[in-house]
Amino acid sequence: MMLRQLWKRATALVVGRGTGAVAAAIALVAAVALGGTVSGMSVAEARTTGWGAGTWSCSGKPVATGNVITDHDSAGCGGYGSWYQQPAKDGIWTCSGSPVVAGYVITGHMVAGCDGAGAWRHNTARVGLWTCPGSPVPPGFRSTLYNAGACDGLGGWVLARA
Repeated sequence: MMLRQLWKRATALVVGRGTGAVAAAIALVAAVALGGTVSGMSVAEARTTGWGAGTWSCSGKPVATGNVITDHDSAGCGGYGSWYQQPAKDGIWTCSGSPVVAGYVITGHMVAGCDGAGAWRHNTARVGLWTCPGSPVPPGFRSTLYNAGACDGLGGWVLARA
C-alpha cells in the first residue's frame, strides 16, 4: 500500500474511533509484532468501583462475608457475567440471589431492578418493619400480622420482639 493510502486510513481510524482506541490498537499490534505476549484483565477486573466500597467479581465466585450483590454486568468476565459486591448497609437494594447478611431482613422488591435480574431491599432488623416472603427472621425477633399488600404486593409480616 502506498504511504498516502496508509495515511488516509490512519486518519479515518482516529476520527472514527478516537485517539485512545487507535493508540490501544497500535500498542497491541506492536506487542505482538515484537514477539511479546498480550495479557489482559477480564472486564470485571478492569472496571473501577466507581460508586461504593465494593469490587466486581466474576459469576460463580463467593460473596465476601458481610457483603451483598448490588449490580450485574452481563458482559463482564469475558461474557460470563460479573457481579458488584459491597458491604451491607441499611436500606441497600441487592440483586436476586444475593445473600442476606446476619441481622438484616428483606423489606422490598423490584422486578426490574439489578439490570432485570430483580432486586430486594435489605434493612437492619427492627420492631415494626414489614418483611417479605423468604426473609430471614433474626434471633430475638418473630413474625406477626400478615398483610397481602406488603412487600410490593408479595405479602409480608411485621417484625416483633420474640
